[in-house]
Amino acid sequence: MQERKALHTLLAKRQEDLPPRRMKDSYLEVILPLGSQPELREKYLNVHNSVRFGRILEDLDSLGVLICYTHTKQEMQPRSPLSIVTALVDKINLCKKIIHPDCDIKFTGNVSWVGKTSMEVRMHMLQLHDGDYSPVLDATFVMVARDPENKRPAFVNPLVPEGPEEEEIFKKGELNKLRRIDFNTASLLKMAPTAEERNIIHDIFLNTLEARTVSFRSRKLPPNSVWMEDAKLKALQICHPQERNIFNRIFGGFLMRKAFELGWATACSYGSSRPFIVSVDDIMFQRPVEIGSLLLLSGQVCYTEKNYIQVRVHSEVYDADTREQDTTNIFHFTFMSEDEVPRVVPKTYGESMLYLDGKRHFAAVMKDI
Repeated sequence: MQERKALHTLLAKRQEDLPPRRMKDSYLEVILPLGSQPELREKYLNVHNSVRFGRILEDLDSLGVLICYTHTKQEMQPRSPLSIVTALVDKINLCKKIIHPDCDIKFTGNVSWVGKTSMEVRMHMLQLHDGDYSPVLDATFVMVARDPENKRPAFVNPLVPEGPEEEEIFKKGELNKLRRIDFNTASLLKMAPTAEERNIIHDIFLNTLEARTVSFRSRKLPPNSVWMEDAKLKALQICHPQERNIFNRIFGGFLMRKAFELGWATACSYGSSRPFIVSVDDIMFQRPVEIGSLLLLSGQVCYTEKNYIQVRVHSEVYDADTREQDTTNIFHFTFMSEDEVPRVVPKTYGESMLYLDGKRHFAAVMKDI
């Protein structure tokens, strides 16, 4: 860290002092040779003889950071003064249920939008079949640049779109930013539910009342339903140095993998069959996770519709000295089960807010795919 302190002098005082970049300047292609190098497969293989999606999340996170370093690279600087970290995963949408473990995978991506200190990265994953690469997923990450000690924001090179297609991509990045602000402003942690949402919750409440007693306290579970309190799983992870990044903190891709695996297990136990990931969205990295932390993960089915399961994974670190818990991440996963699943039913007001939040995320995912 002492070495990185010396890099402070290389930081730009204003964004205008940095040379503009084009989208093609940060474009990267990376091959994951699962087909041509069988010794790699063991790390990526799951029990269903397909690729572990958690490993793909780790690779996407690493690639997103590399693309941003490529965008901000200065020819005369042997080392970058920037610390680039993942701020959020905006969305990952999949168009294939199965990722084969014996075919090469190609990742491509570039910076698609730039603010003052943040960069949006669009990435695509394709897999080789019969000599051609076919799409598997599209991902959008937002990265932020910070000073060499990862304490304060730092300016990044502006992005200049070339041609109508790139201008449209850049405009989409701006719209994505505004959409995230609107979604955050309307959060149920800040604003009351809409009139339509209040009616949904009241209908659920009426459907769970015990007709014979006519009491607000006597509740019964409707047919083919599960109480939300019975649709959760928890896990504990000790954060070892093996999973650290260059800033001596736990690698964000590792956190995503662990959260996904708990989310998958939660959906699997709920639907009683193998779930397939459809989408990942709105993963906020709220605070870094230190080495040695006790990471508490809580997976909750918060909304269901037909054969879809919306799972929210809440991640927090526990400080054994102070006995305090602080939220580090909230993950949202949309799974598709092979069969129709029971309806999840909230009982308390807090669970009702989780239900509505899950419903909002599910609606946003369905709009995109």
